[in-house]
Amino acid sequence: MKKARLAALLRQVRLDAGLTQAELATAIGQSQSYVSKYENGDQRLDLIELEAICAAVGVNLVDFVRSYLAARP
Repeated sequence: MKKARLAALLRQVRLDAGLTQAELATAIGQSQSYVSKYENGDQRLDLIELEAICAAVGVNLVDFVRSYLAARP
């Protein structure tokens, strides 16, 4: 499922950056529960939020999208 794949990738890039959900939330100006909802697929991201997450974890937005697309079954 697409939402599950995106949620897993979001979690993985956060973990790769060595950030907790709370730390990422602070970096993007959101609450920890909001980040949790992203990672569980319960909250949709818009492009601006995704760009902020990528900046916070040090991942290029285009590279993130390529990783997402490469993981397609």
